[in-house]
Amino acid sequence: MSDKPLEPWQWPDHTWRGIVDKVRAGRSLAPASWPGGARCAVALSFDSDHETIELRNGGKSLGKISQGQYGGRRGSPRILDCLARHGVPASFFMPAVAAMLHPDEPRRVIAEGHELAIHSWIHELNGPLGYDAERDLTYRAADVLEKLSGVRPVGMRTASWDFSPHTLRIVREMGLLYDSSLMGDDEPYELLEEGQETGVVELPVEWIRDDAVYFNMDRASSLRPYTSPDAVLSIFMHEFEAAYREKGLFLLTMHPHHSGHRSRIFILEEVIRLAKAKGDVWFATHADIARHCAEAAGLKTAASRS
Repeated sequence: MSDKPLEPWQWPDHTWRGIVDKVRAGRSLAPASWPGGARCAVALSFDSDHETIELRNGGKSLGKISQGQYGGRRGSPRILDCLARHGVPASFFMPAVAAMLHPDEPRRVIAEGHELAIHSWIHELNGPLGYDAERDLTYRAADVLEKLSGVRPVGMRTASWDFSPHTLRIVREMGLLYDSSLMGDDEPYELLEEGQETGVVELPVEWIRDDAVYFNMDRASSLRPYTSPDAVLSIFMHEFEAAYREKGLFLLTMHPHHSGHRSRIFILEEVIRLAKAKGDVWFATHADIARHCAEAAGLKTAASRS
């Protein structure tokens, strides 16, 4: 008898079903209505990775470290200034190491009415980690953000949206309200773990609504995508207009070291301006959206169970 592992096409049904059912989209939590009679909800989010993108990879490139520093030094303040001008709230997902390198940012985020949420320790990928290591890093990250900002995070987003087989278990143990790392729908939904309801709200992301895929590049590799800022704005606005027509959620992910530049900040300005022009859009943090959806659905959240 061969000890060679089976190929996926040779798997018995219970094998592939077990993989698919490990973490799955459950019931929709799209509410019948948004607060204040709004037709659409807008969730602006910023992944303040800063230097941790390169630190995660070993910190070998000082050039990439400096690009990350730009995110904290210029990008985030420019974004926060933009949000302040328009009076809209947002959610900032920040690795603990980035927060320690730029401690004024988490303080300002909270002071100006925004949300600060977990985004790993040093932008590590969760996939290669075991349960104990991932759990330790996630708890430590939450502790650092709370210490710096004075507020305990209620949600998280995994670095590079790398959701391991252990991530949901850790989210539940921490009693978090929501996760924002998965892509099972356009609208909020409850996460299932092995077919069982978890009480965790998922606020789904998508690479289409992420600036990094359009602007990220590495001069030393074949990673050199570049899309004009005008084209990126067009994509984002098509996504928003569809969400508005469907009376749903528009969730956008941006990075200060990409969209915080002088020639790109207008994308954020225009998204806010055009959404505001509708007259019936609710701008809210991820936490507030998750709470509204959970309450509207009568969901007993993981946070309430912890």
